[in-house]
Amino acid sequence: MHATPYVVSDVMSHTVAAVGRRAPFKEIVQLMQDWKVSALPVLEGEGRVVGVVSEADLLPKEEFRDSDPDRATQAHRLGDLAKAGGLTAGDLMTSPALTVRADATLAQAARTMAHAKVKRLPVVDEVGMLQGVVSRTDLLKVFLRDDEDIAEEVRKDVVTPLFPGAASALRVEVVDGVVRIGGRVRDTSLVPVAARLVRAVEGVVDVEFDLTRAEGPTASTLGPAHRA
Repeated sequence: MHATPYVVSDVMSHTVAAVGRRAPFKEIVQLMQDWKVSALPVLEGEGRVVGVVSEADLLPKEEFRDSDPDRATQAHRLGDLAKAGGLTAGDLMTSPALTVRADATLAQAARTMAHAKVKRLPVVDEVGMLQGVVSRTDLLKVFLRDDEDIAEEVRKDVVTPLFPGAASALRVEVVDGVVRIGGRVRDTSLVPVAARLVRAVEGVVDVEFDLTRAEGPTASTLGPAHRA
């Protein structure tokens, strides 16, 4: 069983296509085609990441191929115009590179990608040396976790600490990543807390409760498809 949270090193790709500063334009395009990626880390020395060259960095060469930009365009898009004349990765790259550390959580990596609107991030060590690449697809791998693996983690890390007296009587079932917790508990006020903790377990798609308060004739039921 894998304890949460997962980190980038759990899902990243260790085999990475990259280029040096002097890599020519056509070589960059060919490498992207061969590896079916939309961006490449740019390295110097023995593997330090100094930038990233992406499809967006290459497109200005095609965009401005047969046009003479007016002054307004020139004023607002000097960067793109410069890249239109770029010949090497060093000319074309975006620098400094947006990167992530291998020990960052998947949530941290996902937020970085979302804010920067990028599909992949170079993974670097403490001195900026390339260790791998993590993509949006990699981040979704946690949803392929085995259902029983998720159920066991929910039992151990959520149900037992929150409902110690009733933990053995509670049912935890997971089907296609959806967690369902059923049984009798004394304190249903803890359900929102349980829901929050269950959703923090990597691979959980949703959580449902079918709980009955265990005490007295005024017992009430949460369920059968209650979502906190």
